[in-house]
Amino acid sequence: MQQKEIIVPDIGDFDSVEVIEILIKKGDVIEKEQALITLESDKATMDIPSPENGKITEICIQTGQRIAEGDVIAKLEITEEVAENTDAQTADVNDDTDKHAEVVVIGAGPGGYTAAFRAADLGKKTVLIERYPTLGGVCLNVGCIPSKALLHISKVVAEIKELKEQGLDLAELKQIQHQPVRKWTESVINKLTSGLASMAKQRNVDVLQGHARFTSANQLQIEHAGEQIQLSFDNAIIAAGSQAVQLPDLPDDPRIMDSTDALQLETIPERMLVIGGGIIGLEMATVYAELGSQITIVEMLDSLIAGCDKDIVRPLEKRIKKIYHNIFLNTAVTSIKADKDSIKVSFDGKDAPSTDEFDAILVAVGRKPNGDKISADSAGIHVDERGFIPVDEQQRTNVSHIFAIGDIVGQPMLAHKATHEGKLAAEVIAGHKAAFDNRVIPSVAYTDPEIAWVGVSEAEAKQKNINYEKGVFPWAASGRSLAIGRDEGITKLIFDKNSKKLIGAAIVGTGAGDLIAECALAIEMGSDAEDIGLTIHPHPTLSETVAMAAEVYSGTITDLYIPKR
Repeated sequence: MQQKEIIVPDIGDFDSVEVIEILIKKGDVIEKEQALITLESDKATMDIPSPENGKITEICIQTGQRIAEGDVIAKLEITEEVAENTDAQTADVNDDTDKHAEVVVIGAGPGGYTAAFRAADLGKKTVLIERYPTLGGVCLNVGCIPSKALLHISKVVAEIKELKEQGLDLAELKQIQHQPVRKWTESVINKLTSGLASMAKQRNVDVLQGHARFTSANQLQIEHAGEQIQLSFDNAIIAAGSQAVQLPDLPDDPRIMDSTDALQLETIPERMLVIGGGIIGLEMATVYAELGSQITIVEMLDSLIAGCDKDIVRPLEKRIKKIYHNIFLNTAVTSIKADKDSIKVSFDGKDAPSTDEFDAILVAVGRKPNGDKISADSAGIHVDERGFIPVDEQQRTNVSHIFAIGDIVGQPMLAHKATHEGKLAAEVIAGHKAAFDNRVIPSVAYTDPEIAWVGVSEAEAKQKNINYEKGVFPWAASGRSLAIGRDEGITKLIFDKNSKKLIGAAIVGTGAGDLIAECALAIEMGSDAEDIGLTIHPHPTLSETVAMAAEVYSGTITDLYIPKR
């Protein structure tokens, strides 16, 4: 038997910190990297992990005590029995399998690769499985990143046109060559995917390409290029994402695209129909309109971007009505027929024609989870009728050692939610005491103008009978907004009438997706209107509009004249 003292490691610039929780007791058998105690400084809390496997024979500290680097936390007995048991368990699991992982992650999107990298950083032997040749998933390869690269180009094109109104008439843009644009977008993707591959290698994450399916609660079968690998695991994190929803009875025609197809930028159609007035449809419409397509939008609901307040969507709708050929709300597509020269579409809506013809169609009616693609039933994992996998606040499924994150666990289907969930799942597996308790998750439409919102919307507040008040600042009174020639923006803050704290925010205007982060932080921190208004913002900036909306609510605004109530 070998005795070892577990000491406090380097804790940064602090002379001593307080022990606020002891997570072990005498006699516990612990694993390497398992959290032992929680310390608290004036800046943050931190867990101290075990450096070895073993059995706790003595605890040398107590709650409330201040300890420093080098102090003894506990004494650990490292026995041959522990090592033998560990080897025996691994041998049992590895029977009839080709590989074994302490943590296996299914899917290498933003949530998946984050989970794998965090698990590896915490000392776990990690395998990351991805069906595509590169890491990054839908978001990086055929979603968020390429779409934002194309949106950047379309924004530059729009700004060149707008400069005429500001007295600078540049030469007319010649016909845009879409192939060079596509190659530039691919170069952006390649930089990011190669960076992920490098980081996986640096962390010793074993990356396998293939389609993974559960064969039991502790085994996966991975298929690729006609070959199969059997992999056993101690813990699994499902990050298998989602796929575009397809309309029934669509003709099999390359001119009918989903968002992945549209991002390939194979051609720029003269007339393009976008079915779906949500974020994905409107972002792609923004790109194709500036590249030369005549755009028609059709949406079944009574407004664009469902879930966002109509007053925030209105400036976008007003702008694109001048640019797009048609926008039909409360309208359904009843049939689609592909002919040699065009695609004939029938509509059912008050303001829509009975039929129209297009050169291409983008179907952007939502995404559905891939819960039914991984043989989850073979592991006893519950999948609901829509394909979502329910999880608890630690991302655990109903099978305690199998976790799920990202699109597959439910709305909102956003990459930034998935990354937080992925990191959390890895930390829980490593023994950290953690739970997903984010109060708000922001949403952004990267249209022109951008739309972003977070927390409680005004419509939601009314529906739930929340006692609220609001502060609204129009960007027509913003010096920065006027200087860039885009004064259609609005910043709206929603406050709880009783506590005066910020509970929601919505912004439409240039850079709204960046501005909304301040509002999300303010909600997380429990800020009220005075906290925001008294925070000095740089001038002239668009960020000032957040402070000014708070001042409107507080009645202290001087950049507008608002009569007293």
